[in-house]
Amino acid sequence: MSEPGPAGGASAEAPDGALTAAEAPGGRGLRALTATEFSAADAVGGVRGVVESVAPGLLFVVVFLAAGQRLAPALIAALGAAVLAVVARLVARTPVTQAFSGLLGVGVGVFWAWRSGEAQNYFLYGLWVNAVYLVGTLITILVRVPLVGLVVGLFASDGPLGGGPWSAVTAWRADPALRRRYTWATWPWVAMFGARLVAQVPLYLDAKVAWLGTVKLAMGLPLTALVLWISWRLVRDPARARGPARDLDPGSAAPPAAPPTHPDR
Repeated sequence: MSEPGPAGGASAEAPDGALTAAEAPGGRGLRALTATEFSAADAVGGVRGVVESVAPGLLFVVVFLAAGQRLAPALIAALGAAVLAVVARLVARTPVTQAFSGLLGVGVGVFWAWRSGEAQNYFLYGLWVNAVYLVGTLITILVRVPLVGLVVGLFASDGPLGGGPWSAVTAWRADPALRRRYTWATWPWVAMFGARLVAQVPLYLDAKVAWLGTVKLAMGLPLTALVLWISWRLVRDPARARGPARDLDPGSAAPPAAPPTHPDR
């Protein structure tokens, strides 16, 4: 029901036997920012991830209109789709993080719409989530610890998820050029959350349920994939992403010294 956030609606868990984020050719959700190649399909969780994210909201709008704008059938259809996604993952023994997250959002939306009797309140949870993401992401920029930099530090091969120290998450802050790069790469996320609110809040206030659901779907996964790609393009340069040059390892060979020169005698 809710639109994908920075994770793009995809689980942050790596599949069994997966490479580290920096070594893998693609990545899911925010892991895509540290991947060597970008795949929009992988970034949004593949076909299953798209279906799990889109189906509840789409069914809600379709059933709501087909049932003569009756709320109960639409709520049952949306909640049923979310529950089915969780059951399917449990049966297949695949990670259920994304499905459970979707079920939580749908459940809150269904509850609010049912209690109020207003169909547009099904989408209210998603609006609040985008507002929180907007404020939180903007704060990371203002305190000079941009979200994208934190994600890159977290999922990098030498970061804590790769067995490295937690200090690696913010080690890039010592490089002003790298910090600026991550700041620029975070601004598209601020723009996305802001654009969603600008486009959807007026539709919510006017109770235009069909249009609200349509715009929400259009600004969900497609826009998330685009923003992920833009951010990935801004941080993908390996030379810049490594930060300042490091000293040679103690065991590495030193470069040959230039032969001394002597003045003519």
